[in-house]
Amino acid sequence: MPIDMDSTEKFNLVIEPNRVASNFIKDLFRYRELFYFLAWRDLLVRYKQTAIGVAWSVLRPLLTMVVFTLVFGRLAGLPNEGVPYPILVFSAMLPWQYFANAMQESSNSLVAGANLISKIYFPRVIIPVSSVMVSAVDFLLSLALLGLLMLGYGFAPPVSIAFMPLFFALATIAALGVGLWLSALNVKYRDFRHIVPFMVQFGIYVSPVGFSSSVVPPRWRLLYSLNPMVGVIDGFRWCVQGTEPYLPGLVLSVVTSAFLFWSGVKFFRRTEKFFADFI
Repeated sequence: MPIDMDSTEKFNLVIEPNRVASNFIKDLFRYRELFYFLAWRDLLVRYKQTAIGVAWSVLRPLLTMVVFTLVFGRLAGLPNEGVPYPILVFSAMLPWQYFANAMQESSNSLVAGANLISKIYFPRVIIPVSSVMVSAVDFLLSLALLGLLMLGYGFAPPVSIAFMPLFFALATIAALGVGLWLSALNVKYRDFRHIVPFMVQFGIYVSPVGFSSSVVPPRWRLLYSLNPMVGVIDGFRWCVQGTEPYLPGLVLSVVTSAFLFWSGVKFFRRTEKFFADFI
């Protein structure tokens, strides 16, 4: 019996990845159930079989704050902008720790999820983005500690605290931009798993975490703001302390973060077809 080719071809189903960068949000929404599952899995596994569990998310920035307060506040005597130095440092530690943790988690996420990538198809971008959500939980826990710290010093937040979600979103965009670049590169070049910790260690000292960005000479301040976390940290300090950020630097940080995110999504989309070959 002859086969009608027209009748059989219409039942063929071809699944192809949608690599258009502009469909980033669309893919996240379409596969939102998988996104929630991966984020929840990462959250459960992160502190599994640890002695103090989620307390690590608070202990790390707290200890760093103590060290920076002693070194920059007491020994170096750097200006505190009229607020207790621990609050000056911790209000910067919040966005920095969030950015650093999100960048590290997303950069290693594809290699860690190799078994999933090699077996089924789904938008690969879901993996690094879902890993960032774990860092967001750590951020919320540390934010509660900042509230207790301000209460202990009797420091009332200004009305600008209402703008903190905007700077949290800016930190997320910057972390995702860098994380997407590094996660795609880490699939082929495993050297990046050694480079990322160095970037984090180096970045905390070139970002205004232990000191105010106002100590940077005016002629270098705009160039210094090419670091996207400078504007984010200054914005967080404005929300917590009420000290106005350096506006040109803030605008430059927004542009830099947006560029990192756009280029990261585009590079990730262009290279994801090779992930299964190198994983």
